[in-house]
Amino acid sequence: MEDLNKIPVTVITGFLGAGKTTLIRQLMANPGGRRLAVLVNEFGTTGVDGGILRSCADENCPEDSIVELANGCLCCTVADEFIPTIETLMALPETPDHILIETSGLALPKPLLKAFDWPPIRSRITVDGVIALADAEAVDAGLFAPDPAAVQAQRDADERLDHETPLSEVFEDQIACADIVLLTKADLAGPEGVARARAYIQAEAPRRIPILPVIEGAADPRVILGIGAAAEDDLDARPSHHDGADDHEHDDFASVVIALDEVADAEALQAAIARLAREQNVLRVKGHVAVAGKPMRLLVQAVGARVRAQFDRPWGDAPRRSELVVIAAHDDIDAAAIRKVLEG
Repeated sequence: MEDLNKIPVTVITGFLGAGKTTLIRQLMANPGGRRLAVLVNEFGTTGVDGGILRSCADENCPEDSIVELANGCLCCTVADEFIPTIETLMALPETPDHILIETSGLALPKPLLKAFDWPPIRSRITVDGVIALADAEAVDAGLFAPDPAAVQAQRDADERLDHETPLSEVFEDQIACADIVLLTKADLAGPEGVARARAYIQAEAPRRIPILPVIEGAADPRVILGIGAAAEDDLDARPSHHDGADDHEHDDFASVVIALDEVADAEALQAAIARLAREQNVLRVKGHVAVAGKPMRLLVQAVGARVRAQFDRPWGDAPRRSELVVIAAHDDIDAAAIRKVLEG
């Protein structure tokens, strides 16, 4: 039941490129009568999602209610960044009715939930719910565990072996912590793909949770806001691979910001980004690009070899500067090799 004395917070988590920013844009446009504030946590030194959301600011969620923390995991910077930022949002001239937190795609949600027990804020806010987004098409393709039965057989044969990748652990922790899972890009996966992805997630979940297919982030706020889960008081029901650990690191992943000159051929750039996924195991690319002869910024979002690009708004007085954030496993980050492909 919702505690009316506390500001409810919805934590929106999900794998890289699952559609978290798209969901928040939809909620900003359809807040269900709520005044919203948004906290965006990016992985990497250059924020993209925060800029996208600020461009959608309106009376329901004004620009000063949208705060971005880049180059740091919220659950690792509780005292230095998370608590002061939450306090800033709660101290706005018009107190928000609801706060949305978009975590980094690499974030483990449970340590963040523990932060809500910190004395400066625990009596003033509550975790209304954790919403995990999963790309239906990617899950159906077996991105996280191509052959779960074979992995389990290997574990049964030799308990010393651990064949899970860091990505699979992140995905499983996000699902285990969720109150609702949204299967995004359901139109791309199709009914059969959605059904298979749903079955996969149900098998991974530690308890039965609602799994809802969505397209373009169009989730009814009546369904995902106002859950009243008080998740910070329900941690035992949300198991993590890192339970019992004092802290966690994201050393498995790294990011690099690549600055480019104006691009003459946007399609060639998209093809180059797809090459990075195939040849250098790049997980995610996002940013804005200046295209020669075009007054609009090109917003680029890539998950693996799947690249989406669209002109989102004019450059205006801002410098026409192309910057792409590239995220990959730590051992796969080679800035010089990445730049060579992008500039080629």
